[in-house]
Amino acid sequence: MAEVPLTRKQVEHLRNERYHRRRDKRLRHADDIRRFVDDVGVCLLFPVQGVEMPNVYQAVAGYAKAITSKHDDPHISLTWSTKDRALDKRWWYYGKLIKGKSTLVSLDLLPHFYALSENFGADDDYLHEYEAGALSADARSIYEALLRHGPLHAVELKRKANLYGDALKGKFDKALTELQVGLKVLPVGVAEAGAWRYAFVYDIVSRWFPRVPEQAREITRGEARATILARHLRNVIYATPREIARIFDWSAHDTATTIQRLVERHEISFGEVVEGIKAEIALAVQP
Repeated sequence: MAEVPLTRKQVEHLRNERYHRRRDKRLRHADDIRRFVDDVGVCLLFPVQGVEMPNVYQAVAGYAKAITSKHDDPHISLTWSTKDRALDKRWWYYGKLIKGKSTLVSLDLLPHFYALSENFGADDDYLHEYEAGALSADARSIYEALLRHGPLHAVELKRKANLYGDALKGKFDKALTELQVGLKVLPVGVAEAGAWRYAFVYDIVSRWFPRVPEQAREITRGEARATILARHLRNVIYATPREIARIFDWSAHDTATTIQRLVERHEISFGEVVEGIKAEIALAVQP
């Protein structure tokens, strides 16, 4: 347990350091962004309300900047263009993972997330989930189209999965997010297709990162959660068990077990570590 609880101001200062929300630490180039993702391990592309986690956009800006709708914003430009240019370079995993929002995961942490998924690296993994009612029919159609035809841009993927047309756009987007949250598919490039001449190209995760399933098989689920949580807490400084469970979609039991594992390793403090946090016990990285 922390001897002297941190103040909220101290927490904000420490987060600004880790998140690069400082003018002198802001990310100016694609290589800066690559190093940032490797360092934090898991982050969002843009800030998401209710999800405490580093994000590339504010690290590029150098402060806690709100999202703007201006198309000529230089911080959005560097964030978005770097993400697009990196899609086929395998610098990191990019896809709608955390709460179905655009997420980047470093390659060293990716096998741990994969170890928590329902994937084992076999082509028919998805069928077991579908038969158990854990995968929608639309998601199955999209996955089978990619499995059969290889990487496809979104417009062609809609056609191959029989989800083409304005009336089916919502169903397609929902199923595509479902597959990304489940670490089954990911965007791997951009094609000049569709009305906007801009469409993601998608592929199967295990085909794009063929070593990840093998790496994940060596990691127990308990160890995967512990590694992810330790990295997350290093970034956010403190979090409550309820916040952790909500962000990573873990059960209360799995969250408590993971916390206990890290406490026993003396990797985290457990107790009142932030002044004014009364509703729940909080966690923090050991100083």
